[in-house]
Amino acid sequence: MPVPGLPNPLVSIHLKNVSIHTNHGVSEAEREVGQRMLFSVDLILPECPATETDEIEGTIDYGAVTELLVETATETGYLTLERLAAVIAERMLENFDATWVKVSAAKPEPPIPVNMDFAGVEVTLTREPGTAAS
Repeated sequence: MPVPGLPNPLVSIHLKNVSIHTNHGVSEAEREVGQRMLFSVDLILPECPATETDEIEGTIDYGAVTELLVETATETGYLTLERLAAVIAERMLENFDATWVKVSAAKPEPPIPVNMDFAGVEVTLTREPGTAAS
């Protein structure tokens, strides 16, 4: 039950470092053999009745978010991580009632002859006011 005088809580859903075998990249080897990539998705909800009702229908099911992430990351190969992350972000806003999404895509072992933790990108999209998920 909401506390009188306090605003409704701002709720966000987070998936961090979801490991998926993909076939994205500039080199032919990356696209043919593939590689493990790490994805993170953050969604901000316009409202979240589940904070009061404790019912799954009052929020975004993170299992469904994960399924869409895996499907989108594996169905088509892209040359750039920027395009891949943008497509994932677009699909998230198309399918879930969120006002904001950030998608990170990272290659833990990029084909670069230097040691690093990862090479990656982040794409952030905001839903236009007055539009809803399909």
